[in-house]
Amino acid sequence: MASLLAAGSRRTPPPRRPEPDGEVRLRSPLPTPLGCDAVGVPARHGFRVLSRLSGRGLVFADPEWWWFLVPAGSDAELRWPLPSCYAPGARVPDRGPRLIHHPDATSPYTPPIPLYLVVCQLTGVAPAWSAWNVGAGR
Repeated sequence: MASLLAAGSRRTPPPRRPEPDGEVRLRSPLPTPLGCDAVGVPARHGFRVLSRLSGRGLVFADPEWWWFLVPAGSDAELRWPLPSCYAPGARVPDRGPRLIHHPDATSPYTPPIPLYLVVCQLTGVAPAWSAWNVGAGR
């Protein structure tokens, strides 16, 4: 019986399906019950962004970009400022991204609002929420 359990625990991951246009989907080793998108920042800003966040989820990096996993739909009502890049479905250019930060908590996500505020601060762009702007006029 023990040998059957041991054999069953050695699952091989399913083969990676190629993504369109040279993309790869970032794969979370943790459950992602809220879906998964990613926010990228140029690698030159990666350490600064990471160091300014109190809550940090999974972070992947390649030679040019750092990618922070956020819940799906974290772009709703937000305009992520350049040079950041929002990647729905956590599909990013296939430049060999690798996991560089694993959170101590069980959540794979970086909280999107603090991340947005840090990105705005680094880029010198004033934060803007269209839903909040509409609600303020009532």
